[in-house]
Formats: sequence, C-alpha cells, structure tokens
Amino acid sequence: MRVLAAMSGGVDSAVAAARLVAAGHDVTGVHLALSRTPLAYREGSRGCCSLEDSFDARRAADRIGIPFYVWDFSERFAEEVIHPFIDEYRAGRTPNPCLRCNERIKFAAVLERGLDLGFDAVATGHYARLETREGITRMRRAVDPGKDQSYVLGVLNQEQLSHCLFPLGDSYKTEVRAEAARLGLTVADKPDSYDICFIPDGDTAGWLSDQLGEHTGEFRDETGDVVGHHDGYHHFTIGQRRGLHLGTPASDGRPRYVLDIEPVSNTVVVGPSEDLEVHRLEAIRPVWCSDTPGTDSWVGQVQVRAHGTPVEARVQRVDGGVRMTLRTPLKGVAPGQAAVLYDGDLVVGSATICGTDRAGTDIVGATR
Repeated sequence: MRVLAAMSGGVDSAVAAARLVAAGHDVTGVHLALSRTPLAYREGSRGCCSLEDSFDARRAADRIGIPFYVWDFSERFAEEVIHPFIDEYRAGRTPNPCLRCNERIKFAAVLERGLDLGFDAVATGHYARLETREGITRMRRAVDPGKDQSYVLGVLNQEQLSHCLFPLGDSYKTEVRAEAARLGLTVADKPDSYDICFIPDGDTAGWLSDQLGEHTGEFRDETGDVVGHHDGYHHFTIGQRRGLHLGTPASDGRPRYVLDIEPVSNTVVVGPSEDLEVHRLEAIRPVWCSDTPGTDSWVGQVQVRAHGTPVEARVQRVDGGVRMTLRTPLKGVAPGQAAVLYDGDLVVGSATICGTDRAGTDIVGATR
C-alpha cells in the first residue's frame, strides 16, 4: 500500500512511519508548513509546525529511509483554521482549533492531495484505533487512556476514516518512546507539543487582543449589578475563575466564575460555581464517524473536552442537529466546543455545541 505519513517532527509520527515501513508499505513522509508567523519559526516554539519541527521530521525520515517533502498549507490553514478561530471568539464562543485542523487540513486537504498523487492512505501518530467490518470503518479509543486522541479525531467522516491509518492506537506512549530510542531516532525524548500552534508563545488572550482589539466592558452578576470592568470579552471563557479581578466581592465571600458572555454588549456575566451546571446540550453540524446511527434516540456517552471525563446522556437527532440530555451535569461548557459521542470505546460522531440548558431532566429509555 502507498502511504503518505504526516510527520509533525515529534516522536509519535516518526514511530508511526517506521512501523509502516516495517510492515512493508511504500511510505513517503510529509511535513505540513502551516504558519508563516515569524514566532512560529523560532527555536523552541511550543506548537507542532515550527521550522525546528520540520528539521526533526526530515532527520527522522532520513533515519527511517523514506522520501520526505514539506507541503506549504499556510494559506489554506489561515483560511480554514485561523480566521474561523478569530470569528468564533468574536462571536463569544470557544472553538478548538486542533479539531478544525484535523477536519479541514490534516484529513481533508492532505488526504485530497495524497489521493490525487496516487497514495492509498494517510497515516499519522494519533492515538486511536480503527477497524473495518462489512465496508464500514469504525474508530475506537486508544489502548493508552492517557494518550487517547479519539476526541480530536471525532470530526472525521466515514470517507476520511476509510483512508486513514493510526499505527499507534494499540500502544502505550512509554512503548513508543522506547521503540524510537531503539530505532536511533533523535526525537525519542522530545517533549510532546502543546498549546495552539499558531500562538507559539501560549498567550492566547494577548494574541486575540491583537486581532480583535481591547474594549472596556463590564462584569455583571446574575442580578445585573456591575461588579467590575474588563478589557474585552474575548479574554474569558465560560467556567473561568482565574484572572477576573472583580472590583466587588460576592456577598457570601465565595469565588465567582464566568457564566455567560454577551459579545454585543461586551458584558461578562459571573456567578457561583453551582450555576455553571449544565444538564442539556444542543449541537449543530453533526458528523457520524462510524456510520449514521440506526435510530434517532439512544443512550451513550458525551465528552466535551479533549481529556475530559465522558458522561452518560440521552442522545437525540433533532432537526438536523443533536440534543444531549446528561445524566450527570457538566460544568463550564461553552458554545463552540465539540461534543464527541461514544458508545463505550466506539466513537459514534461529533457535533458543535450551540447552546446549553441548566434545567435538569432525567434520562430514560433504551440504549442505542
């Protein structure tokens, strides 16, 4: 099989490519240049697409003995990931750019070009498992619960999954690092990438201020009273406690959290922790990873953060979207986040949260 191995410059993608070579596949490595921001090219960038990372990817490809190329997707990355990220914050929502990058760049643009060039599949170092039965490709959680990345892959559709390979899904990270050392890969001890790759210094609030500007707004409590001022609602997300610097303490002395963001009035609403509890989620733009569900209502699990704890929920397909009634309430859920749906370790699909309901409702009914 001709396989295009996406190599980020980290240990996971390098070992994934090496395993494919060992399995007898015809492998070509490719590194994606996603940003032309000068900071992203400095040594020590905390993302996954710096110039240093491309050098690491090339050295790994040379060691493995495969052809290697760098593809410039910076323009498409800006259009498909960076600009929507800014627009979502402008609208008062909290997006996850890594999910959108997976959806639009790594498993859409790259796969599209790869198939045009005659490759059969795209492989990455993500931790997830795939299985194909009766023509349907299903994705499951990785064996290593601490590294499972099925959440950020939950945006992939059936066509994309059918052309994907995740060679690390059955491995633990410690095993991958040990294998890299045995192979003589210089990235064996390289730290994992973190933070948003196009904000390499990690200062998301400062970067957003450069894009959106700073405008004085008000903190208000649930009664509507002004309890402080801020430099822009984009500095905050629902559930946030730190960095509020409220001028008026709560009457009961308890800490307050961001409950709501009102972008039109530049108002941030704050209140007690218990008012963050969400019992129902509404979501749009569903993507069904493991085939379209055979019923419009079932009980499964919902996860709203990459390393969050899944909770049981009644899931309903409603008017082209998804409604999730939670058995256990979640806190700090914001519009713009992805809700990834599971049936045990099987990834059913995902959708983008557009609204939440704090009124509790019991879940009843049959399983999926």
